[in-house]
Amino acid sequence: MEFVGPEGLRLDGRRPLEMRQLHAELGVVENANGSAMFEMGNTKVIAAVYGPHEVHNRSQQLWDRALVRCEYSMAAFSTGDRRRKGKGNRRSTEISLVIRQTLEAAILTNLMPKSQIDIYVQVLQADGGTRSACINAAALALAEAGIPMRDLVASCAAGYLNGTPLLDLNYVEDSGGGPDVTVALFPKVDKVSLLQMDSKMPLEHFENVFQLAAEGAKAAARYMREVLMENTQNLARLVTAT
Repeated sequence: MEFVGPEGLRLDGRRPLEMRQLHAELGVVENANGSAMFEMGNTKVIAAVYGPHEVHNRSQQLWDRALVRCEYSMAAFSTGDRRRKGKGNRRSTEISLVIRQTLEAAILTNLMPKSQIDIYVQVLQADGGTRSACINAAALALAEAGIPMRDLVASCAAGYLNGTPLLDLNYVEDSGGGPDVTVALFPKVDKVSLLQMDSKMPLEHFENVFQLAAEGAKAAARYMREVLMENTQNLARLVTAT
């Protein structure tokens, strides 16, 4: 399959270095301490954060920092494949671990000892890039919950198909068999918190694809900060009005 046509356009009409449309909303789960919905094109995920609160299982309590738990799942209607299980399988466990480790690197857990933070992420609609969308949604939910963080972590993926680096793969591109790289970083200090490859990539192509994914993550971070700033301004106006 040709993923980039003669006109230089991908199957969904984007150029190789073009991201999908981003959209986010905060406060989408009323009873959560923080929540967010994040869309990357047709991929839509929702994240909810509860905590910090008392550790449910005292044997897991950490005296010097907060315990961070993460649960990832896919809604049964999120893909056309009804055989896929959204919770409890090996892939979900692995993605839960990746999201937790990425976010835990950002959270100042030492400021909240002997407490617990629960992060729940669910994919509502899957069209590639779900891992990055989940990290972005969870980061926004943590920020809305007021959880102290070193920086706002943001994520994006890039791949290499038909000899061309492509930013922010959709499902068809992600399933094309080419190598891809998922990157999450702290944009202020330009520090990588996640680098994951699902298949081998020639070294001469890796740097370009990695830099492309990193630039995508920085673009996502800029948009996420705009969303948080707008939310803060709306809250300030509400306080002033009352």
